[in-house]
Amino acid sequence: MDTEIRAVKANGITLACRVRGPEDAPPVLLLHCRGTDGTDWTPIAERLANGPVPYRVYAPDLRGHGTSDWPGTEPGATAEAYAYEAMRDDMLALLTALGIERADVIGHSLGGIVAYLVAQEAPGVVRRLVLEDVPAPIAFDPPRQPTERPAGELPFDWAMIEATDATANDPDPMWWDHMGRITMPTLVIAGGPTSGVPQDRVAALAERIPDARLVTVDAGHLVHENRPEEFLAAVEAFLVGEQVTSRTPS
Repeated sequence: MDTEIRAVKANGITLACRVRGPEDAPPVLLLHCRGTDGTDWTPIAERLANGPVPYRVYAPDLRGHGTSDWPGTEPGATAEAYAYEAMRDDMLALLTALGIERADVIGHSLGGIVAYLVAQEAPGVVRRLVLEDVPAPIAFDPPRQPTERPAGELPFDWAMIEATDATANDPDPMWWDHMGRITMPTLVIAGGPTSGVPQDRVAALAERIPDARLVTVDAGHLVHENRPEEFLAAVEAFLVGEQVTSRTPS
């Protein structure tokens, strides 16, 4: 099935969004991690679009990534151009522009933060929520050192990295306080001991969300990339309402 790439006006910017799957299938929104784009989900999106239970899959590039707008490059731009709340509002506007009233939302790392902010802001829009190796929004102590910029041209706006680094060290306490607003069934997938994300923070997030279940796929931070079959087995079962158990790769 061919991939359609749309340019969608949403929240005052243009977002690139890849679309797969039958038009009348249930919608799934895939939100990528920092520094990648919607193509990071390609194998997962293809499987979800063409699996035994097909979905209509939407994989946008978040602002400042890929071929979506990079508002941080505009004259007079501030760190607010890459506030997580702006990314949240982008996704809500994107769903509205696409005519989607309710969707399953799957987010990895940065995309997972955006996903749970969407679920907090508009719980009626999210049918089921999947968070892949996403830590609780707790400030680092001591603060995490700034990311070092790699050489050469980048497929994302470096100002986005600087802004999100700063937020990681000083997250809005309301994010933690509002976890109780996430009322839909939620699956938190932890990457296990080889992940660079502290796993106690992933567990804390799952514990804070009222209807969340935590499973571990021992794959590191890039669960859907390193162990796609285990990731898909957990996600597909969860989306149709089946029991999900932890998976340890052999």
